[in-house]
Amino acid sequence: MCPERQVYLLDPQSLPPETIAVTFAKTSRSPQSFRDIAAELTAEKSAAFHEKWVVGYGHASVAEHAVLHIAVENASRLAIETLESCRLASFTEKSTRYQKWDPEDFFHPPELTGHPLEERYLETCRTLFEHYLQALPKVREVIASEYPRQPDEDEAAWERRIRSKYVDVCRFYLPAAALANVGATINARALEHTLRKMLSHPLEEVRALGTEIKDAARTVVPTLVKYADAVPYLQTLPSFLAQEAEGIPPASDDWCHLIAWDEEAETLALTACLFRYSHLTFEQAREKVATLSAEEKTTLFQRILGSLDRFTPPIRELEHVGYTFEVTLDQGGYFELKRHRMMTLSPQPLSTYLGYTIPRAIEVAGLYDSYTRVMDMADQTYRALAAWNPNVAAYVVPNAFRRRALIRLNFRQAWHLIALRSAPNAHFSLRRLAQRMAQRIQEVTPLLGQFLLVNPNETWQQIEARYFLRA
Repeated sequence: MCPERQVYLLDPQSLPPETIAVTFAKTSRSPQSFRDIAAELTAEKSAAFHEKWVVGYGHASVAEHAVLHIAVENASRLAIETLESCRLASFTEKSTRYQKWDPEDFFHPPELTGHPLEERYLETCRTLFEHYLQALPKVREVIASEYPRQPDEDEAAWERRIRSKYVDVCRFYLPAAALANVGATINARALEHTLRKMLSHPLEEVRALGTEIKDAARTVVPTLVKYADAVPYLQTLPSFLAQEAEGIPPASDDWCHLIAWDEEAETLALTACLFRYSHLTFEQAREKVATLSAEEKTTLFQRILGSLDRFTPPIRELEHVGYTFEVTLDQGGYFELKRHRMMTLSPQPLSTYLGYTIPRAIEVAGLYDSYTRVMDMADQTYRALAAWNPNVAAYVVPNAFRRRALIRLNFRQAWHLIALRSAPNAHFSLRRLAQRMAQRIQEVTPLLGQFLLVNPNETWQQIEARYFLRA
């Protein structure tokens, strides 16, 4: 008789993460049930297993079964950026859209203690937060006039409806030093890689945070992160590459430039789909696609993509088609863009060299002069700090300043990003970018591009005109 199927959870309340990892690892060579394997294990036996197989023999995939939930409080958003650079993890952080910051909610870098520029840094951060707090009620008045309270809407419901809209504007004041909380769910293998990056980082805060996370993790996975240390390669390569480009002034022209794409993207996409669901070789599938008319290709794409909603991703075969963008957007927008971690994202160092954006609501609220003064102040403080230490200088850069990044993503990832970030409830910085990316994809791959779930009710030009005085 066929054995009865069983599905059950291994309780992380009664089994340490390292023991769960060993339990799953041993099933590859043991006929026992998971419960029986776990019952035979102790913390010492689990540690010995990992020391031998994961550390000694490099079977690192076993560590993926040990999952940790890590709470980090009051770290700068600059430090959080390094933590969140890990692809294979889940993060939720304090939102600049739904929460407000207090006047002293910013990080004081230890590198600046006793430095001649310390007081200037503190003054600039305090001034940015002061203007942020002063702007909130004034920008709220602007948004309230644009989105008046409905007759059947109580005060609390109205505030919830407009809150994100005025806070979205005021977040441009917040510097990278702003403190935030972040919750991370991550497996031990990914955590070890992340810790090595953090412990190799030039900023003392990031290294200290990496040490604290490692110490906390070792209470439950003492073996799997024990050897996560600084990596000389990661410590020296960034500065070496930065020196190669020294003396070249940054330029800013096309803020969303599609610099590369698969020339036969549509043929490749259809070929991959036919290959996956047939027994044809790739060349046979390509030859089949070559016989199709444009109308027949559109019909095929209609079947593959036409019935999807934003909650159902396309099949994975669409990942064989790729695009590379060079984008320039405000730092606040970049913080949302980086959440799409499966794409390859290469940001340039945070600086003030590309200038800053000005939301239109700032001018309407009568804050234009004070906004530009405080942004110019931040720019000057950054440049003074950068002449000494550009890594520390990044703390003082507000969300308003532009940042350039290189993005490599496949069509499936682009489909998801555009569907999510062009939606009416997305921040206007990301809506503008998503609309522009969609336009460029549609221009070079029109058969595929027509199936992007891009919001049809606005264009990037309309977003720019409505929300930005200077984008």
